[in-house]
Amino acid sequence: MRLLLRRAAFYLFTAWAAITINFFLPRMLKGDPVSAYLQKNQGRISPEAADALRTLFGLDSDKSLAQQYADYWVLLFSGDLGRSFSHGLAPVTEVIGVALPWTVGLVGIATVLSFLLGTTLGTLVGWFRGGRGDVIVPVATFFSAVPYFWMGLIAIAVFATGLGWFPASHAYSKGTSPSLSLEFIGDVVVHGTLPALTVVLASLGGWVLGMRNMMITVLDEDYVTVAQAKGLSRRRVVFAYAARNAVLPQLSSFALALGFIVGGTLVMELVFSYPGVGKLLLDATTAKDYPLMQGLFLVITLTVLVANLLADVAYAVLDPRTRQGES
Repeated sequence: MRLLLRRAAFYLFTAWAAITINFFLPRMLKGDPVSAYLQKNQGRISPEAADALRTLFGLDSDKSLAQQYADYWVLLFSGDLGRSFSHGLAPVTEVIGVALPWTVGLVGIATVLSFLLGTTLGTLVGWFRGGRGDVIVPVATFFSAVPYFWMGLIAIAVFATGLGWFPASHAYSKGTSPSLSLEFIGDVVVHGTLPALTVVLASLGGWVLGMRNMMITVLDEDYVTVAQAKGLSRRRVVFAYAARNAVLPQLSSFALALGFIVGGTLVMELVFSYPGVGKLLLDATTAKDYPLMQGLFLVITLTVLVANLLADVAYAVLDPRTRQGES
């Protein structure tokens, strides 16, 4: 409990710092979001409407910076992240809410599958080191070294254009209305299979290599030798003793990977024309849509912090030495 409270206090402070930076950063830039929006709509917005926009975005010159900061926190707690200039002044929460499920659903599942598959293969390759399974490491590393956009284009050329097994782009067929029907879900799965497989192949090598190296290190420890001398089954020695300790460094990397799921895989979304948060952030940056950029930055930052907090908890559960060191 003491460890959990310390970690929670640290991450709460980090979240406060991130939110504060998110508030001050646009105000440190030249101009402001409303001025940029007015320049694109010269002659179509009255001065009264411009003043209303500044009040809406907390940039009212009649209020002090401290009052604007306090109002910003009030809006955050009410779930108001502002309005997106590039989406017809739609609420930022709605714009992000439309793109977020596509990124989390595709990149999230692909990341989890890559971690589980890579960790399992790394465990077996490390245990049976020197055997035929070692060929998995250079093969997986090769796919990780290939530039992702090149891998994606090759996958489209072979499996979409050549064989016709999967669609080449988009999240679902054109003309289809999103719904919870089995037909639509199947269409989404078919469209997401090819980009998901490329994400798994691109990230598999790191998980395999990291777990294999840690397994080789852990297998020289005394507690593994004692477990084998006690006559425990091979499966129990591998997974309950060796792999349980070897996977600990992997958890930190996995937490970072989970946190950055929300950021999306921008290259993947561009190659496959997939609607996601990564492409949304690129479009917001291109359009200088500061409210949307702020909202995306805030969501990504908080997601990374939550993922790391969960990794710290899992680390403490798996490794009692962590709890003893904090006590």
